[in-house]
Amino acid sequence: MTPRLKKFVGMVAIVVFLAAYAAAAMLIADHLYDHPAVRLIYFVVVGTAWGLPLFPLLTWMNRDGPR
Repeated sequence: MTPRLKKFVGMVAIVVFLAAYAAAAMLIADHLYDHPAVRLIYFVVVGTAWGLPLFPLLTWMNRDGPR
């Protein structure tokens, strides 16, 4: 697969993942205990955790040649 195609596929996958992740985060947030501290902790964790599942995809996108 060419590097240009890998980056395009990766970009589409990132956009789809982030849309699904945001939707899931909002749905879960609707069921949280209604207290500002609970919501703050939840959104801090969810707002920073989205990057962890993307590291393998970003590594694959930027890798040279077949592996």
